[in-house]
Amino acid sequence: MTGSSTERRAGLVVCAALAALFSLSGCTTGGTPETEATGGAPVALASASTATAVPTPTGASATASGPAQEVLAASDPRSLTIPATGTTSELLHLGLRGDGSLEVPPEPPGSPAGWYDGSPTPGERGPAVLLGHVNATGGGPGVFAELRQLRAGDKIEVARQDGSTAVFTVDRGEAYAKDEFPTLEVYGNTQRAELRLITCDGYDPVTGDFDDNYVVYATLTM
Repeated sequence: MTGSSTERRAGLVVCAALAALFSLSGCTTGGTPETEATGGAPVALASASTATAVPTPTGASATASGPAQEVLAASDPRSLTIPATGTTSELLHLGLRGDGSLEVPPEPPGSPAGWYDGSPTPGERGPAVLLGHVNATGGGPGVFAELRQLRAGDKIEVARQDGSTAVFTVDRGEAYAKDEFPTLEVYGNTQRAELRLITCDGYDPVTGDFDDNYVVYATLTM
């Protein structure tokens, strides 16, 4: 990874006038989809393919939220734990492709989640962005298959290279159509240390694609 934490935060500054979207896309089936344990939404393979280009930073975000809080110094994330769902994962580092689109985690079974290294490190001020597949190759559950089970108040723990653990509390989860993805709300700068967990959602059995993204919003509490 290259670039300072200041540069990473600057990369999340998005102008409200920009219409380009930054969403996790390219989610398609790899066989017969299985049903999630939460009650039914089918789970299909989220394949690693082209995502929409990242908007170029041009000015202050209109989405800064909440009062300033004490935040952690920069330290790259190592692993993720979500006690409520029993989720554990090492964290890959994901950057941008040559065309400006966001990399997504590779798709072999058991693929770990990934941290977008153009975002703040988890615990720094701003929205740290973690991406994960909703299921694995062959239709089994992926690392983020159970994001919809999370409820306000659930904890998300991110172990960091400096030996500390950033603990976030879930605020809410939202599903968004990929062609209506709210770039500023998800990626715009914040005054607090926040976390975004993003996966595919809205499986269409006719096309075998996911039409939506699901985003979990959380705020640093420890």
